[in-house]
Amino acid sequence: MHVATLKVELHIPTSHSLKEKRAVIKPILEGARRRFQVAAAEVDHQAKWQRASLGFAVVGESPAHVGDVLDKVERFVWSFPEIDVIATTSDRA
Repeated sequence: MHVATLKVELHIPTSHSLKEKRAVIKPILEGARRRFQVAAAEVDHQAKWQRASLGFAVVGESPAHVGDVLDKVERFVWSFPEIDVIATTSDRA
């Protein structure tokens, strides 16, 4: 069994409230869960309007598989034009 995690730091320049922020990150989290079968959650900056940290985790049969899934998740996150990705951090065991 192999586990990998990905943390993505986001800036959401168009957000002016927590409600607007949630409207932007909810499709990212739910889309990643549905498309890639990963665990996904907002893991930091919950009280800030224009910042978010999203965490993703996957378990699989090989390091190559979990790495491939997280690469796809990262590309998926980058595909949202309303966000700016500040940094990504991954841990693959």
